[in-house]
Amino acid sequence: MEKGKVAGNAPVLIDAEAGKNYAWCTCGLSDNQPFCNGAHKGSDFTPQIFSLEEDKKIALCTCKQTSNPPYCDGAHKSL
Repeated sequence: MEKGKVAGNAPVLIDAEAGKNYAWCTCGLSDNQPFCNGAHKGSDFTPQIFSLEEDKKIALCTCKQTSNPPYCDGAHKSL
C-alpha cells in the first residue's frame, strides 16, 4: 500500500469514544489531521474508518508512515 504525504512529525493523542466511527486520513493532505476532510478526492487514497469497543486514549499517526495504521508506531522518529 502506498504511504501518504507526511503531515506531521508527532502523533495526535485523542480520547476516543467507544462505538464512535473515526475517519483517519491516509493521504496526508487533510487540513484536519489526523482526520479525513475529503482532500484525497481524485486520488487512490481513502480514509481508514475505525471504532473502538471501549473509551480509550489513543495516539494517531500524522506522519502516515506507520506500519500499524491508524496508530502511531514511532515511524516519525526515522524521518
